[in-house]
Amino acid sequence: MRIARFSVGSGPVRIGRVDLHDDAELALGGDGTGVPAGTRASGTVVDLSGVPGVGDSVRELLPRLAELGPALTAAEGERFDLAEVTLHAPIDSPRKFLGIGMNYKEHAAEAALAGIPTPTSQMWFNKQVSCLNDPYGDIVRPRVSEQLDYEIELGVVIGRAAKDVSVEDARSYIAGYVVTNDVSVRDWLQKLSPTFTLGKSFDTHGPVGPWLTTDDAIADPLDLGLRLTVNGEVRQEHRTNDMIYNAYEQIAYLSQVFTLEPGDILATGTPAGIGAPTQNWLVPGDVVRAQIEGLGFIENTVVNWDA
Repeated sequence: MRIARFSVGSGPVRIGRVDLHDDAELALGGDGTGVPAGTRASGTVVDLSGVPGVGDSVRELLPRLAELGPALTAAEGERFDLAEVTLHAPIDSPRKFLGIGMNYKEHAAEAALAGIPTPTSQMWFNKQVSCLNDPYGDIVRPRVSEQLDYEIELGVVIGRAAKDVSVEDARSYIAGYVVTNDVSVRDWLQKLSPTFTLGKSFDTHGPVGPWLTTDDAIADPLDLGLRLTVNGEVRQEHRTNDMIYNAYEQIAYLSQVFTLEPGDILATGTPAGIGAPTQNWLVPGDVVRAQIEGLGFIENTVVNWDA
């Protein structure tokens, strides 16, 4: 099932179920896009607000997904074409938005060429939740930097409170998955700040979506194709099976320290191909599409801070 937050015109944000006309659009197209740039997947979104117990918060709905699942799947509320609606970040007000650094073998090798050693343990950082952006919202290039970079990542969304979870049980705590672009301002990563947090947390620099794909809809999240394009040019293309620490190991590691809560987003690492090694920074007008097999794509246009 695909759960979205959407609005129609100037109306309120609602919770809906996305029904695609053709699931083949979720595959990674051989042309590097799958769906032409500037377009949306074709399908409809069904308003779920009339289903008892749904409420108006996806984050608060997550612990009850198993209980309400059959009703959500069968619901026939008001239906809208995806082209008619605005899709919002599928998780409202997450309490945590966390990212892990250098977690793909090829990306770690890429960093090593620049003299950056591979961490000997999981290296986590915060993305402040105020950076959260809609799946098709603009990415703002800030006034204080021109070193704006992209990072496609599989986003894991926690479905129920997780503390001291084993690797073997970790998947049962996952509500679902989102496509994430961990937008990064490189000169604010340790150069202008001693931690990653500031360089990872500029406003609009956390687009996620396009909807939450529930865990039961994905056979194996540890082996999904990822592709990121800039203006149609493939910059990153890999599979999640190259992670150094897989998503289950990440949940187990973090839950030793603090409780992961429903709606928390874990950005699980990016593969090789980021812009930093070639100084190929994003500039205003660039269209960045991040797509993950089975999940769909998000697409964001870069705009200048004073646009």
